Amino acid sequence: MPNHHAALDLLLLPTWLVPVEPAGVALKDHGLGIRDGRIAFIGPRADALKYPASEIRELPDMLLGPGLINAHGHAAMTLFRGLADDLPLMTWLENHIWPAEAKWVDEAFVRDGTDLAIAEQIKGGITCFSDMYFFPKVASERVHNSGIRAQIALPILDFPIPGAHDADEAIRQGVELFGELKHHPRIKITFGPHAPYTVGDENLEKIRMIAEELDASIHMHVHETAFEVQQSLEQRGERPLARLARLGLLGPRFQAVHMTQISDDDLALLVETNTSVIHCPESNLKLASGFCPVERLWQAGINVAVGTDGAASNNDLDLLGETRTAALLAKAVAGSATALDAHRALRMATLNGARAMGLENEVGSLEIGKAADLAAFDLSGLAQQPIYDPVSQLIYASGRDCVKHLWVAGKQLLDDRRLTRMDEQQLGETARGWGRRISGHTQ
Repeated sequence: MPNHHAALDLLLLPTWLVPVEPAGVALKDHGLGIRDGRIAFIGPRADALKYPASEIRELPDMLLGPGLINAHGHAAMTLFRGLADDLPLMTWLENHIWPAEAKWVDEAFVRDGTDLAIAEQIKGGITCFSDMYFFPKVASERVHNSGIRAQIALPILDFPIPGAHDADEAIRQGVELFGELKHHPRIKITFGPHAPYTVGDENLEKIRMIAEELDASIHMHVHETAFEVQQSLEQRGERPLARLARLGLLGPRFQAVHMTQISDDDLALLVETNTSVIHCPESNLKLASGFCPVERLWQAGINVAVGTDGAASNNDLDLLGETRTAALLAKAVAGSATALDAHRALRMATLNGARAMGLENEVGSLEIGKAADLAAFDLSGLAQQPIYDPVSQLIYASGRDCVKHLWVAGKQLLDDRRLTRMDEQQLGETARGWGRRISGHTQ
């Protein structure tokens, strides 16, 4: 039992407390106490009120849970939202996105696009997100200033990208940034080789060695489409995942994003290496890339997290909506109504994301000693009534507009749906300015 004499900085008293760990639990009339940015107390309301607290907040009709974790995205691509819709992946990339990036992406673009993404995510209940985009140092600065938590994956490709002439330069910048931010309380630097078809064996081996040396994670698009797998079989005589296994990249620090194509051999490799899979259902649906067999992975014991992907292929950074889509899609793909129930879907959007990023001891569930990364969802609306299971209502009957408050490391970043550290009007004006320039209507 924590020391009764040590005052809490903040005591939250929601109607429902959903810790995620232990699984499947919704505690009624419990309180959560925060001290020094960490969870210091969880218990019945009556016990909670015995603690001295600098501030007590009642959260009536609210579900307090861990903040959502968006395990894959490209933050600054918010500025390309809706630019090239309704196209297949390779056409979308090669004819639209890559040329637009070559023309527009610079430090200012990444600064403004990342700010827009952070604001959208905070308002949507997300306390931690993974980002994989150009000028990662700029993105890190935006994360630092905003108060949110993030994993920054450094993009590495075999050809020049905005901010790096070649893979060697990108890797070098990555090692430097990793060193600079090694002790940052909210930022984790990882390596982001783009995809098996854009990074050759030599660079993948380099990345593996460096990641091992630094104990850093690797975040990579893998098996996003059937075409990618087919092309690899034709050109190399092996599936991309098998190639990554042969090169020694798979393992508990490897994050395989998308994985819409999974054979029995692929499944066995994921299981034996303890690799995490990051599922991006809406991007996969929109680009008609295929379906990740989430229930099959889950039943095999594979850690599956959820991500929105970038706003150019989704087109929102709404992880609550994404999780609902994931739950519905998992049932259709498995041909089973019991696949990915509401409680497991919420776990996928919280603790599984933390586990994929190697942050499960820090965030992802409400447990004493973990960082106070919290979201309060308002379930008082007519559309949520009546409430039999608050987690079901959150996943199946609520949108991100029910996100009311959000804290990261005990600091409140959203208060009654308002951003506490960012200027919403300014963000909107800046984004509209980029829109005018990119669409050629420069003022």
